Parts: sequence; structure tokens; C-alpha cells
Amino acid sequence: PIFLMKALCFALFAAAFNLLIGYVGLLSFGHAMFLGMAGYSAGHAAKVWGLPPEFAILFGTAVAAALGLVVGAIAIRRQGIYFAMTTLALAQMIYFFCLQVPFTGGEDGIQSIPRGRLFGVLNLADMMTLYYVVLAIVAAGFLLIYRTIHSPFGQVLKAIRENEPRAISLGYRVDQYKLLAFVISAAL
Repeated sequence: PIFLMKALCFALFAAAFNLLIGYVGLLSFGHAMFLGMAGYSAGHAAKVWGLPPEFAILFGTAVAAALGLVVGAIAIRRQGIYFAMTTLALAQMIYFFCLQVPFTGGEDGIQSIPRGRLFGVLNLADMMTLYYVVLAIVAAGFLLIYRTIHSPFGQVLKAIRENEPRAISLGYRVDQYKLLAFVISAAL
């Protein structure tokens, strides 16, 4: 189950990356910074602050979304390779930041994160229970991506990818749509 859980997490990461590059047309070389910061934040919240697993996961998601908002606000103003290089540079800054701050544990990472009980009921120390919880979260993430793509918002994202000047001429605020897609992708 551990290998399958890692595979499911990386599948959701890839699907979120696909939302960004496949449907919006934004190539981000720094997308892993959101996964890393969400993991560090959730682990720190669970271990040091003693938050229950559901709140630690939500906290990690909120940190990734906030980081996505900041990085997106900086990078969205660039086009093409400049956007990609900006995201890469910001990801390297976050990487070196995480190596230096004490709450991440540096190169050792955060050790012995307690699993606890999800909603006070599901014992996450049991491997199969944890597997099904991860499977449910990944399924919810895929459902959110599917719903996003097949909504009017997703159609605007496709229009921006296909012909950005036309989307602008139709009155869409392209940068705001790109930023929202970037934040959604970061939070997943």
C-alpha cells in the first residue's frame, strides 16, 4: 500500500500539472514547490502544533494555494520561456529556503509525524485505512479537475490556450483566469 499511496499522490500531482500545461498552456518548471511546501506545512502542523490529520491536510493545502497565489502573481505577467524560468527561479528560492529554516528539518526532513485519527474515527496508523483515505482524497482531486475542465471556466482556459488575443478581445481578463488556474493547480 505504501508504493500505491505514493503513486496515487504523484498521479494527482501530474493531473494538477496537466491542468496547468495542458489546458492553460503554462509550462511551470517549479510546480514541485507546491507539493513540497504542502507536505512540510502539513507535517509541521501535525507534529509540532498537534493538529488532527484533517486540519493538517487542509493547512498544507491552504499554504500551497497561498504560495501558488504569490508565485502566480509574480510569474503570470511573463510569457513563454520567461514564465517557465521565473517559476524555476522561484522554486529554487523555496528549495534553498526549506533547506535553511529549522521547521523543515533541513536535509533530514520532518521525522515521526503522527498519523492520528481522521475525524476522530479512522485510525490512520492502519495501513489499509490510510490507503483508502489517500484513494478518496485522490479521487476527489481528480473529480475537482474533471469538473474544472468541463465547466465554463475550463472552456475559457482552453480558449486562452488556443488563442489568447481572441479571448482578450472577447472581454476575458486573461491574467485573472490564468492566476486562478495556477492557484487551483498549486492547491491540488
